[in-house]
Amino acid sequence: MIQRELNPAIIRRRAGTLVTMRWTTCAIVLGCGALGACGGGGTPADTAGAAKAAATPATIATGLDVPWGVAFLPGRDALVAERDSGRILRVSRSGRRKREVMRIPGVARSAGEGGLLGLAISPNYARDRWVYAYFTTAGDNRIARFRLGGALRPILTGLRRGSIHNGGRIAFGPDGKLYAGVGDTGDAQLAQDRGSLNGKILRLNPDGSVPSDNPFAGRAVWSYGHRNVQGLAWDAAGRMWAPEFGQNRVDEINLIRAGRNYGWPNVEGRGSTSGGRYVNPVLTWTTAEASPSGAAIVGRTLYVAALRGEAVLRARLSGTTARKLPAVLRGRGRIRTVVRAPDGALWVATSNRDGRGSPRKGDDRIIRLARR
Repeated sequence: MIQRELNPAIIRRRAGTLVTMRWTTCAIVLGCGALGACGGGGTPADTAGAAKAAATPATIATGLDVPWGVAFLPGRDALVAERDSGRILRVSRSGRRKREVMRIPGVARSAGEGGLLGLAISPNYARDRWVYAYFTTAGDNRIARFRLGGALRPILTGLRRGSIHNGGRIAFGPDGKLYAGVGDTGDAQLAQDRGSLNGKILRLNPDGSVPSDNPFAGRAVWSYGHRNVQGLAWDAAGRMWAPEFGQNRVDEINLIRAGRNYGWPNVEGRGSTSGGRYVNPVLTWTTAEASPSGAAIVGRTLYVAALRGEAVLRARLSGTTARKLPAVLRGRGRIRTVVRAPDGALWVATSNRDGRGSPRKGDDRIIRLARR
């Protein structure tokens, strides 16, 4: 599987008029002491006849080793997980400082798509100081929590690992529960097996125990029939949206509901929902356009990192429906992660050094996009 993109000007409709939202930045390149060029990418405006608005991304950090998970501390600095090195870096909100704060022991560095993947910060971090990581070891995928610099405390172990489809995204939902996207590791039948935790979205209490109100008693499974979920995001109404890698035809955006079956491997993209057995995706892109990874929601817009598509895809959400918007941030290569920063900007991580991209000078990097 592989990935793709969208466009820089954002058009918002208000009272019958079109309002153009521009993405702006100031370029800061860490480690070189020089201003980085903020290229516009030469992309067209969102709507015919609308004024062109250049995408002007600001480089926050460079020289990273496949950044994967990005999560923000209460002081607005970010923690960034490097997939292959197993390092966690602390990057200041201004981008002027980055430093290693921890190296996760036991990360399998030659695990294909595995390694140090998703990061999450406890909603009560100011009190409990817990950081969560999803990572691959020599024998499994697992989730552990720890305090920076301290010992790991595994909360979920024994997830099957593979050279592909390890999933890896973790995030706390608005209900204070920890959610995890777990891939099928290339064994598609696991996605339909409710006795397996692979090919699922999981829901856990912060200590790793199973919430009493999960849809399957005593099981961490929240939804199933997934191929490889690497993005989780919630809208203002608390609805969960998840991008998902397809196989040969289409990639998906799914609206996730507790206990529902999203069809893989029996359905790729839209299919029969006879009897309500499977849930169809809300949106699809071709695999050449997308190969979607991380996701974030700002206002009513869903942003999705596209690896093969080499851009940030966008969709306008309206209740339980969505429509595509043009992509933004073309020309930076493979995009792995997009997260909403505390100030409302987006932080975007490239993935050009993951073995499938074409690294350029300074890769991999974190890029900031801000609206004005």
